[in-house]
Amino acid sequence: MKKWLYFIPLIGILFSCVPKNSEPVFKTGKDFIRGECLKTPVTDIPRFVNFIDNVLAPKGVNLLVLRINYSLEWISHPELNSSAMLKRTDAQKIIDVCKKDNIMLVPLINCLGHQSWGKNYGPLLKAYPEFEENPAGMDSLPDFYCRSYCPLSKVHDVLFDLFDEVIDLFHSKAFHVGMDEVFIIGSDSCKNGCAGQDKAKLFADEAIRLHNYLINKGVRMWMWGDRLIDGESTGLGKWQASMNGTYPAVDMIPKDILICDWHYKVAPPTAFMFASKGFDVVSCSHQVPEVAITQLNEMKQAQSGDADTSKHMRGVLHTFWGNTSEFMDAFEGKQVSAKTKDAYKTFIELSEKW
Repeated sequence: MKKWLYFIPLIGILFSCVPKNSEPVFKTGKDFIRGECLKTPVTDIPRFVNFIDNVLAPKGVNLLVLRINYSLEWISHPELNSSAMLKRTDAQKIIDVCKKDNIMLVPLINCLGHQSWGKNYGPLLKAYPEFEENPAGMDSLPDFYCRSYCPLSKVHDVLFDLFDEVIDLFHSKAFHVGMDEVFIIGSDSCKNGCAGQDKAKLFADEAIRLHNYLINKGVRMWMWGDRLIDGESTGLGKWQASMNGTYPAVDMIPKDILICDWHYKVAPPTAFMFASKGFDVVSCSHQVPEVAITQLNEMKQAQSGDADTSKHMRGVLHTFWGNTSEFMDAFEGKQVSAKTKDAYKTFIELSEKW
């Protein structure tokens, strides 16, 4: 019963926002976000450009979050380059088609967490192992998930050079810094000064550091919202919310950060929590059509309600967490995995209703 106590006031807010005996007003203008989030392809670029132009744009997509991470052809730090990287000439083709189709392009680099996949180091920590947050033995567990960089290391000497390259190349007005699923932070064995520090403050300070750098460039910061939700009181657990003490950071970070509130198998009204605190928020779905439609309907209802809340409810973002080529395969009627098929179905049903 405890876990539902958090949702009761939020649910009350949600339904009190809708006038009695009336259909919710849905602002479908160009400012309402209808987005797709995809991993940057490093090959098959002409096909991807065609996909944006002839599939995403006609389906009404006006936002593309492009997960670049460390796969760009870097000039400032060629030590991060690999054979699997997006050539700058190919990036320009993506930029050009998005501009042609009036699709806002938001590049993403994972910050803080997701610096490995399992025990396999990503490019940043492979080149700069001294940036790693000491996992304190967690990486010896069979189900180890991903590594983090230490926010008190000298990582920003490199990271901000990468930010500059992406901003200059993509002419970005917004930049997504990731920061989801951070399980390693403030380790007692950290040698950079994290040991014993409040994890919420460490998380908030890193968000503020990234925000301040971007805002000084005239770029708005976007981030995932899961580490800002209390996983215990909401009952949402450690994946789509925080169980390691980072969630109080929600009251410490700048309110002009846009929050991407992802929930893929259930649709709790957490977007209203972020909106009520003054954050612009986008609800994010993945592979369950019913969840995506519920999130969309919550946005519809919010548009009929209190102006202070409704103005922060910005739209919806479908996410696909696999190979982008396979996602494109689904639209061409080719055989794909069950997970990709579910994500494809979710996008189709969402795009038909937004």
